Amino acid sequence: MIFVENENVTNPRLNLALEEYIVRHFSAENDYLLFYINEPSIIIGKNQITIEEVNQDYIDRNDIHVVRRVSGGGAVYHDFGNLNFSFITNHDINKLHNFKKFTEPVIKVLNDLGASAELKGRNDILVGEKKISGTAQFSTGKRMISHGTLLYNTDLNEVVNALNVKPSKIESKGHKSVRSRVANISEFLEDKLTIEAFKSLLLKGLYAENEAFETYRLTEEEWAAVHQLKEEKYDTWDWNYGRAPKFNMQYNKRFPVGEIDVRIFVEKGRIQEIKISGDFFGKDPVAQIEEVLVDVPYDKTSIEKALENVDVTQYFGALEKVDFVNLLVNA
Repeated sequence: MIFVENENVTNPRLNLALEEYIVRHFSAENDYLLFYINEPSIIIGKNQITIEEVNQDYIDRNDIHVVRRVSGGGAVYHDFGNLNFSFITNHDINKLHNFKKFTEPVIKVLNDLGASAELKGRNDILVGEKKISGTAQFSTGKRMISHGTLLYNTDLNEVVNALNVKPSKIESKGHKSVRSRVANISEFLEDKLTIEAFKSLLLKGLYAENEAFETYRLTEEEWAAVHQLKEEKYDTWDWNYGRAPKFNMQYNKRFPVGEIDVRIFVEKGRIQEIKISGDFFGKDPVAQIEEVLVDVPYDKTSIEKALENVDVTQYFGALEKVDFVNLLVNA
């Protein structure tokens, strides 16, 4: 395991570009660990419709970044009280969507520090009934990112102000509001540490779980490539917002794998445009399913035939194809 030093970068667009650069270009002979702290920002899941997840007027007034990440899941708020961790490893089908596997060392360190943490639900780390961390994954097919956010001393009021959290998500967690279900790790620790001290203790604890940690600093050429990726992708409106699709029907449902929202534009009985979004996790881009369904007659039989050779679990996780088809036709 090699620890990659991010040189105290706090720009979320540069940190996400760094993370993607590592997974795509660093040697597959090693596993890597990356920590980063971001300026106030909302990080959007790759399958979400940005304009529906953020309070745009508020974030404009308060200069909050909005950046889409490459992994699925829901939108999260970052600030200087939030520590992000990322494990970059070889792709392993047994580890994909296995959040327990990669969160175990983090949870162990949190417990050693006095916070009785455990993984609950799909991908949340909780202390008691309070969420202190959300996690997500991304795979290139050869390498994968398993990353998460640790609420250490975050301004939790800003979580509420900056995000538009869907009522269905709150109801599924059994809480009345997002503020009532989240907490900071610092609340559960006897010793009041700075986030940098917490980061050092977490890193020390993770060292204990692995052999031969070393620290790596990027070369000037590598940093130049990271900046180029930031400019070409993470700085762009197309990546962070994209265009909302036109549609004449919309259906959404919360499944065990997460919420799936479909927008379908039908003309002369055929699907002309379809947009699938949500906070689900999947290995392959849902754009592939969208392409399969374009120009298909809008009826259940035709849709089932079009999806006959499509493995929907690659896009959504453990979802039955019949349930996805029923969502598309509102059955």
